[in-house]
Amino acid sequence: MKEELKKNQIIVGSIMEFTLSENQEMLKKITREFAEEYLVPVAKESDEKQELDETAFQKMKEMNYFGICIPEEYGGAGLHNDTIGHCVIIEEIGRADAGWGLTMAVHNGLASYPIYKFGTDDQKKKFLPDLAKGNKVGAFCLTEPNAGSDAGGVQLTAEKDGEDFILNGTKIFATNGGIAKTLLVVAKTGEKDGKKQLTVFIVDGDTPGYSVGVKEDKLGVRASKTSELVFENVRVPKENILGELGEGFRLVMKILEYGRVTIAAQSVGLGQAALEASIKYANERVQFGRPIGRNQAIQWKLADMYCAVESGRFFTHKAAYMHDNQMDFGTVSSMAKLVASEAAMKAAHSAVQIHGGYGLMKDYPVERYFRDAKMGEIYEGTSEVQRMIIATQLLRKGV
Repeated sequence: MKEELKKNQIIVGSIMEFTLSENQEMLKKITREFAEEYLVPVAKESDEKQELDETAFQKMKEMNYFGICIPEEYGGAGLHNDTIGHCVIIEEIGRADAGWGLTMAVHNGLASYPIYKFGTDDQKKKFLPDLAKGNKVGAFCLTEPNAGSDAGGVQLTAEKDGEDFILNGTKIFATNGGIAKTLLVVAKTGEKDGKKQLTVFIVDGDTPGYSVGVKEDKLGVRASKTSELVFENVRVPKENILGELGEGFRLVMKILEYGRVTIAAQSVGLGQAALEASIKYANERVQFGRPIGRNQAIQWKLADMYCAVESGRFFTHKAAYMHDNQMDFGTVSSMAKLVASEAAMKAAHSAVQIHGGYGLMKDYPVERYFRDAKMGEIYEGTSEVQRMIIATQLLRKGV
């Protein structure tokens, strides 16, 4: 009993402190230096062109950022057991450019990691090396015109044909859709006991019948590709089923739980960027003979922004810690996504207000932060969906 109590105290203490390890601090420092050199200078142009910078893309590959959570044996960076370290990298990338932050969060958290976690040995050997090197970008394809928050509403079908499955249907709002070559596609594979059966397939983007449809013209995170994806008689071998046939809904929920942690990290980075820009401006902007940061109205905004961003970071690291320690982290991952995305929106909104007229101008990054932050409250599960998940767990537990 004493040993069990001691173990629990250690776990609680670790959750509450979240001091970064020496290695994680190094990851943070290296990634910030990289982002300042290669992402910050081109972020505005990338937003305007709605394109990821090609030089930054190649540098990302060299830094192994496409393989963050893939083991070294497959060419990755080996942070599959260090989700806090993973989050630190995504946060720093998201701080520099939310477009790149989202691209990397989805590629790593919603495509690469699920193949490592739930894939067969053959699937790992076949798909992970190219994903780790950035030779192929990953995407998670769930949303359809009638399926998104309601994951069970998927209509894209996968019909068995010998040893293969034939996919027909359309996905929308697919992040990385325009550039992805390794797709995790959620499809309907029949019914059992009156219930729809879903299955997740790994689809190669060069398979005949697959095409990219409409490229979405978004409010924010514009450098990140969001596209319609069309599947017309796309033949996929049964060996490409991720998990078990008909068990896709349960697998999707597990994938989303992990993905929310990395998306939360991206939002934390964006909120941090808005906070830092506001502190800098508040110290430099002089009105009525003194810096505006000396005014209580500005100070309170900065204090609230800081508390919100730190809360998002706390929940994100807590969810990451719980995942790596095989604890039930699903509810906390929803809390992280909810708090971090709304913190980013709060920080970006206040940043624009603090900058006044300049905050409305594209010469200042806070205008972009504001647009980017709004996106974060919607993709990877809206704030309303996260509140439903959290409340459901509260009511189920009765506490």
